[in-house]
Amino acid sequence: MFELTALELSTAISSKQIGVEEALSAYFKSIETEDGKYNSFLSLSKEAALTKAREIQKRIDAGERISPLAGVPIAIKDNISTKDIETTCASKALSGYVPVYNATVVDKLEEAGMIVVGKLNMDEFAMGGSSETGYMGPVRNPWDSYRVAGGSSGGSAAAIAAGMVPLALGTDTGGSIRQPCSFCGTTGIKPTYGAVSRYGLIAYASSLDQIGPMGKNLEDCATLLSIISGPDEKDGTCIIEKPFEFEQSDSNSLDGMIIGIPKNYYEGGIDNSVKTSVLAAARKLEEAGARLEEFEMPLMEYMIPTYYVIACAEASSNLSRFDGLKYGHYTSDSDELSDFYRNSRSEGFGMEIKRRIMLGSFVLSSGYYDAYYKKALQARRLIKDAYDSLFQRYDMIISPVAPTTAYKIGENIDDPLKMYMGDIYTVSINLAGLPAVSLPCGFDENKLPIGFQLIGKAFSEPTLVKAGKTYQLINN
Repeated sequence: MFELTALELSTAISSKQIGVEEALSAYFKSIETEDGKYNSFLSLSKEAALTKAREIQKRIDAGERISPLAGVPIAIKDNISTKDIETTCASKALSGYVPVYNATVVDKLEEAGMIVVGKLNMDEFAMGGSSETGYMGPVRNPWDSYRVAGGSSGGSAAAIAAGMVPLALGTDTGGSIRQPCSFCGTTGIKPTYGAVSRYGLIAYASSLDQIGPMGKNLEDCATLLSIISGPDEKDGTCIIEKPFEFEQSDSNSLDGMIIGIPKNYYEGGIDNSVKTSVLAAARKLEEAGARLEEFEMPLMEYMIPTYYVIACAEASSNLSRFDGLKYGHYTSDSDELSDFYRNSRSEGFGMEIKRRIMLGSFVLSSGYYDAYYKKALQARRLIKDAYDSLFQRYDMIISPVAPTTAYKIGENIDDPLKMYMGDIYTVSINLAGLPAVSLPCGFDENKLPIGFQLIGKAFSEPTLVKAGKTYQLINN
């Protein structure tokens, strides 16, 4: 069963070869057996999931066609609200918080007959690139348990890679779906900003965050994206008019497609094994009929500082609501209200969160707003304009996801600048609000996975999925 893709599992369920409860029980057994090694899950919803499984089985037995993924288990990153299931963002600040409502994406999963099995570990409040900053400890990479799983959706990628769940939801603020997929050898989609509702997503940086699917292959991820995408009146930034539809085709021809290769991405600090594998993937696409053209990616030196100024500024604002009064952790050591706020937040937040709140508060403060935050917004506009210009010449861009493969746990945690530079190939996509897919393309000398990404213009997910599926078809 664990060798099946999500779509294959759904087909086996709908054809009565496998029962919904049978599949669910097998995955729970896998979680209970394997997760002690990887720390992917923060909580399980076993009783509620089994009740849902029996309900879905009755509907399938009655001949009801629910969705292409009906009966398939799925796990949810712990910054996405789930009714009656603790949602903590892997932070002490939200310990004990149980939402009274579902995020829109969770409602859509349940309508599609999918079964939520539990909540996944992550970097605290999605701030980090390694899934080491969470209150419940680091996520470990199934390819090497002494290495990181990537962040901040490390729990999602590790759970899939270890065979504990066929599909998961992650979130991507600056690469947090794509980089864990690259480190763990899984596949993911960072959708266009505004394609998937953010209602019920606990915000890190509201203009950058996006929920997306993670799975074993791109066909599974595309099917899941077609379920969770679409308009939502509860989210004013969700501007897509209807859910994505993806063609079912076994064609592996990319004739007429032009793919850009940013040559300055392959210079400097990139590992040779990553460079070799990603360029080999580009040649596979060329063999399928695409034309490759090199170009110089503009504004590369501004991408990391622009991203971190904006992301930290928004985080500073968004996290001001966690004051210990309404929900989550509160201090028992205070005599005055100001002490209560200070101590609750000091006890509840980890070091990386405090670092980003302080940086965000600084760039928003009087006297520094124009020098930093306003300049970052102007640079963001230039980055968006640069991508608009590039997509007049190219159908998509191929690039590495990260300059290295998964590094050892603890190796970079005390060097935030080195950690931040690991996002060099991913953050600009979020700044411009663009879609990207991350796919595995090889291994380094330590047999650790390497990933590449295909980047497209806004709402070009069907084109990216077609190219990515072509790569996976001809590479298998």
